[in-house]
Amino acid sequence: MRHFIFMLSFCIAGIYAAYSQPVFKGGQDALKLFVSGKIVYPEYSRQNCISGTIQVRFTLDTAGNVAEAKIFQGLGIDLDDEALRVVKLTSGKWVIPANYNTSTQLVLPVNFTADQTRCGSISNGDIEMAIQAYKNRQGLEDVVTHYYKSKYAGKADTASEAAIISIKNKTISSDEKQKQGDTSGACENWLFIRNIGSTRADKFIDRYCK
Repeated sequence: MRHFIFMLSFCIAGIYAAYSQPVFKGGQDALKLFVSGKIVYPEYSRQNCISGTIQVRFTLDTAGNVAEAKIFQGLGIDLDDEALRVVKLTSGKWVIPANYNTSTQLVLPVNFTADQTRCGSISNGDIEMAIQAYKNRQGLEDVVTHYYKSKYAGKADTASEAAIISIKNKTISSDEKQKQGDTSGACENWLFIRNIGSTRADKFIDRYCK
């Protein structure tokens, strides 16, 4: 079975009309208003002035319901989660043409623009650092979450719980130390994270801990 990928753009309407693609009820303007109206700007990205366009890939069934929604191109941070949530909210709001191939993959870009009155002085380097900090923390949180899920299932090595608690504390404190300009303190935490076998802090160590 052939699979197609169509990009649904807010700016160009009808470009794929020859392929009888699905249409959001009310058209492109309605889609833009719906998406922008549903976005709740994620707190981490808002505080750190992170903007971006997240592309979400999904399919539609014959009733116009969203299925198989995944990030097609994103930043790997909280903006991805919010874009995915908003696209799922469009479920049931699509007009599906006759004989539509439900395996067709659609891509919808979701735009996030930080408040420029507050963020105008933030450098690209600061934003990049904030994105990497989020990814680093998220990776460690995944380790902690996995441990406690295993613990509740009776499968965890409880002897390592002290190390897990230390990871939680150091993940939080390294972020705070970095924001305060305490690179030395942050490096101490990042090196601990490396020493317990995780590579999640390596980018920070390579950049700031020389």
